[in-house]
Amino acid sequence: MKKVLILNSEEIQQKTKRIAYQIVEDNYDETEIVMIGIMPNGYGYAEQLKKEIEAIDGIKISLIEIDLNKAEPLEGEIKLALGKKSLDNKTIIIVDDVANTGKTLYYALKPIMEFSPKKVQAAVLVDRQHKLFPVSPDFVGLSLSTTLQEHISVEFDEKGKGAAYLT
Repeated sequence: MKKVLILNSEEIQQKTKRIAYQIVEDNYDETEIVMIGIMPNGYGYAEQLKKEIEAIDGIKISLIEIDLNKAEPLEGEIKLALGKKSLDNKTIIIVDDVANTGKTLYYALKPIMEFSPKKVQAAVLVDRQHKLFPVSPDFVGLSLSTTLQEHISVEFDEKGKGAAYLT
């Protein structure tokens, strides 16, 4: 299967910076934002986004991981690593690398809805626009129309450099 590069490391950095500015502009009156990164790649991407936002604005960013089975979310436990932190009256941004059908973002909302958040938004690096669930990201690096047979993968190395591929 042929891998086609759709975003190189510099382009990912540029899109991440643009998303960070959009988040800051959309949440200019907030003192804290809670970012929830979907494991594994969404969390890695959330770390990059957090760094960019902190470079732009002094807003406090809390980073939390959520772990769920992306293929079959109801087959396993959806684990939100909160500790004793409450999400009541907080602005929350769910972060993932790729949004396809909206299923992962939809099920990531489940444990969040046990609280009373102030606002919930979603940020993704690539949006494939094959929505089957009523969830659309608020912040998108790249919107891409693909066939259902095509797959997008985002790969990050240990230094945070990444690339997105279409296969």
